[in-house]
Amino acid sequence: MSKIEIRDLTKSYDGKINILEGIDLDVNEGEFYVLVGPSGCGKSTLLRIIAGLEQITAGTLKIDGQVANQMLPKDRNLSMVFQNYALYPHMTVKDNILFGLDVRKVPKDEQLRRLDEAAEMLGLSQYLKRKPRELSGGQRQRVALARSVCSQSPICLMDEPLSNLDAKLRGQMRNEIRRLQKQLGLTVIYVTHDQVEAMTMGDRIMVLHGGKIQQTGTPLELYNCPANTFVAGFIGSPQMNLCQAKLTEQGLVLENDLVIPLTLEERRNLPQGTRWQIGVRAEQIEPASPAQEGTCLVYAASTEMMGNETQVLFRVGDVLFTARWAGQYMIDPGQRLHIRLSADDFHFFDLDKGSLVRPALHIKGQAALTA
Repeated sequence: MSKIEIRDLTKSYDGKINILEGIDLDVNEGEFYVLVGPSGCGKSTLLRIIAGLEQITAGTLKIDGQVANQMLPKDRNLSMVFQNYALYPHMTVKDNILFGLDVRKVPKDEQLRRLDEAAEMLGLSQYLKRKPRELSGGQRQRVALARSVCSQSPICLMDEPLSNLDAKLRGQMRNEIRRLQKQLGLTVIYVTHDQVEAMTMGDRIMVLHGGKIQQTGTPLELYNCPANTFVAGFIGSPQMNLCQAKLTEQGLVLENDLVIPLTLEERRNLPQGTRWQIGVRAEQIEPASPAQEGTCLVYAASTEMMGNETQVLFRVGDVLFTARWAGQYMIDPGQRLHIRLSADDFHFFDLDKGSLVRPALHIKGQAALTA
């Protein structure tokens, strides 16, 4: 049985415009489930509906098999971690962590036992007498997590809890949250607009856009087989290179500009039709020497030196492509570059609908995939 089950959920505030529409969701016990999408896609609204802070317009929500459409938040046996920590500034760390247990009248000795466990688990034991203003952002987020851990609720809802932290702290807290979730066996629903968080933390991911589900799957399913051009462009960093392509006698022509030579096998592997939108990941675009057969000539627009890798930007027609090359390449703007592009590395999408027609047949680091 699913821990949380949603069927055909719709949410509207005015009865005319649906903020969420046709949402189906199953979250299994002990799963780390991520809701991801751009601002305004409805992911936080969906989380608030599960928490009982928003009413459902239509559809069914079940928690542990029980219909929860009208269930009060306090009866849903879940905890919530917010983006802004939601700590009481006049209370100590200890009092903030225990506040929910006080409200629920949990016995004092049980409160202290849970406090000791949570503080030890999250490295807060030496900060229990401090006020929130005396803590760093990461420490405040740990206090919010400790409060959730102390509640011992089997379901934890997290609404962009790391967005106020710097990059280094976000990386540390990603690992901390994932470790806690596994250690405690929590069922977590995690909202973020950051696809890196979604990819590195989630067991499964739901991508939302415009209040509708675009795709649900494991991180690698979304990365390797995006259902449409929106998912393809949203999942992955740098984002997938997308452009229009047409088949000619010379090969595959991108944006009426760059001709990709095709072998007989690559031609046989093409989907039906002669015009598509294609996508290729940055790591699939490889540097080549002029002597190699089947290479393409492009001109560097700029580079982004990352130390361990170089991101090379070049134009295909009016579209700016990004290639990711391991190592350090000193490349000047306008410099001629020979690259290798294979149609077997391309994702093919319907030109009008944007839906996936054929995924890439080769994924770097994996054995070849069949169409």
